[in-house]
Amino acid sequence: MAEDGLQEELRAFVREREWAQFHTSENLAKSISIEAAELLECFQWDAEGDESRVRGELADVLTYCFLLADGLGVSPEALIREKLVVTRAKYPVERARGRSAKYDQL
Repeated sequence: MAEDGLQEELRAFVREREWAQFHTSENLAKSISIEAAELLECFQWDAEGDESRVRGELADVLTYCFLLADGLGVSPEALIREKLVVTRAKYPVERARGRSAKYDQL
């Protein structure tokens, strides 16, 4: 996780409340989905969304993502970098630049 101590701060937050017992991979994945839906709800009737609500819901999504990564014993940064390698191969700059098409339609 982030080198600024965020990982340990999240661990301490969970430990102080004795919530680790609830943080199975399944429960955290469900929570990510639920919070992502709440983030999407911010844009339901307003394409701009309310920035303070968006920030709060995005923080919830990221928190659960970081907790799930920690539970799996991997850093979010490592996961993202690994995925970037795959995504770069699927979306070469020369074919994907300025396009939103899926990789198999480039």
